[in-house]
Amino acid sequence: MVIDAHQHFWNYDANRHAWISDDMSGIRRSFTPIDLMEVYAQNGIDGCVAVQVDQTLGETDFLLELAREYPFIKGIVGWADLRSNAIDRVLEKYSENKKLKGFRHIVQGEPDPNFMIRPQFLKGIAALKAFGFTYDILVFPHQLGATLELVKRFPNQKFVIDHLAKPYVRDGFFEGWAVMMREISKYEHVYCKLSGLITEADYQSWTPAQMTPYMDLVLNSFGTKRLLFGSDWPVCLVAGSYGQVKSLVTNFIATLSIAEQDAIMGKNAVEFYNLNP
Repeated sequence: MVIDAHQHFWNYDANRHAWISDDMSGIRRSFTPIDLMEVYAQNGIDGCVAVQVDQTLGETDFLLELAREYPFIKGIVGWADLRSNAIDRVLEKYSENKKLKGFRHIVQGEPDPNFMIRPQFLKGIAALKAFGFTYDILVFPHQLGATLELVKRFPNQKFVIDHLAKPYVRDGFFEGWAVMMREISKYEHVYCKLSGLITEADYQSWTPAQMTPYMDLVLNSFGTKRLLFGSDWPVCLVAGSYGQVKSLVTNFIATLSIAEQDAIMGKNAVEFYNLNP
């Protein structure tokens, strides 16, 4: 089973989706499960994990409603304010819906580089384990120091780093990111998504060769059991087609054993998010 471990849906709104800049104008429209079903049929994808974009409980409810209607949506990564004093009640309520697998905060947009290790946020992370929820870490490389501190504090919490922590491919920066990712990978409860790379490079001129050092680093560090394929559709469309994104990963892992390829392309996602295939 091939699982896309990272994609999004939205009903486009210029205010709510102001992060879609002018150079991303091609995705200034709505993207629905019907759109994605066509894409998956063309690319041999069996199911997906839909990940939040808006930071509202309404976004979580929106994704859960889509998952109820479309069985190929195997799991949801929603949003809740982990800093809230009511977080335990919120998590208890959402734990009743088995399609909700975990939560994410758009930490990359937070001006405080230590946002994730402030006391109120840590309290929210500490509450996740009791309900079996995962946590997706969305950060830029300069926030990897806080990421390391976070994963060290919670050895029994399942974490996954989205988009390889968005390395600065466009600028050619590598070593600082690589040092931190190697260190974080030593903690075996932390996984990493092979996703979101082409949008960190030049949209028009990126090449697979540019991406290889970054993918090599996470493969050698996290291993084949802790990498998950993700498309980051429809955001990826600003830099390439779904087929190009999938081929970037499948070509990269083509020399691995069939079992290892199957793990990266689906089985690891099923295990990490406890999906029902």
